[in-house]
Amino acid sequence: MNTEITNAVNAADDRGQYDDSAKRLLGHKSILAHILVDAVEEFKGMNPKDVVKYIEGEPKIGVVPTEPGLTNVKTDGKRLIGMNTENTEINEGTINFDIVFYVRMKDGVSQIIVNVEAQKDMPTEYHILNRAIFYACRLVSSQKERDFVNKKYNDIKQVYTIWICMNMPEDSTDYYYLENKKVMGNCQWEGKKNMLNIVLVGLAKTLPHQNEKHELHRLLGALLSKNLTQNEKLSIIEKEYDIPLEEDLRRDVSVMCNLSQGIVDETKAEIIMNMYKKGYTLEQIADVTEKSMSEVEKIVKKESITV
Repeated sequence: MNTEITNAVNAADDRGQYDDSAKRLLGHKSILAHILVDAVEEFKGMNPKDVVKYIEGEPKIGVVPTEPGLTNVKTDGKRLIGMNTENTEINEGTINFDIVFYVRMKDGVSQIIVNVEAQKDMPTEYHILNRAIFYACRLVSSQKERDFVNKKYNDIKQVYTIWICMNMPEDSTDYYYLENKKVMGNCQWEGKKNMLNIVLVGLAKTLPHQNEKHELHRLLGALLSKNLTQNEKLSIIEKEYDIPLEEDLRRDVSVMCNLSQGIVDETKAEIIMNMYKKGYTLEQIADVTEKSMSEVEKIVKKESITV
């Protein structure tokens, strides 16, 4: 295998691991609680620490397929009793929800189903809202024979699909939900008009300053940043958001930072070699990539030997 192919495979592997690490990091209940406070009306104004207890069980991270017929689990050939997380090998290659979990509402009885999705950039091959609508509909339809049976449509649970899109021009938050447009008459149709909820959260490339308006954006931006160091991230998490730095959270932040640095280093090495092959001097390359002459020379020598 030549060097370019090897580098491409390694880079793809690193990016895949980065995506998985991002999901695990967002999947911590202490982080999900902050997202719920910002995105779900029921928890607005609450302390995220008080919201954690409403998240039921452990969030399913990257294991629940979105495809019709694969989201539920059949255990006895008849009843569907849970999210399909059992046959990971059979479902390999399918598209999975990033994070799915149940949330108990404050009344102690009703539940909602929440899905959180992370996107590195705004997709170019499709409109993100279209995909979000599909995911919201799948969260509803997959409840058949699991959360409601036969024609008991009143038992369908409210769903939220929350999309976090990085590298956007500015910080933003948009809500999409069902609305009623009266055309004729005053008939009042019963039902859950709040059943489908889509929240799109855009994160700017630059981390916003600490303020109430950008509270969630700053937390998510810090967690997913490729520029902040591990200590900088942990400091923001602990000091600004009072989130306990438990061992598994520290570990996931560390893994994320290491993968981020690896991707940045690989990208810069690729840029350096492309410039070198096009005849740029080492001094010009160092100026553009903001590396020292010795660093550029070291990368050129290393890459040239392995070609």
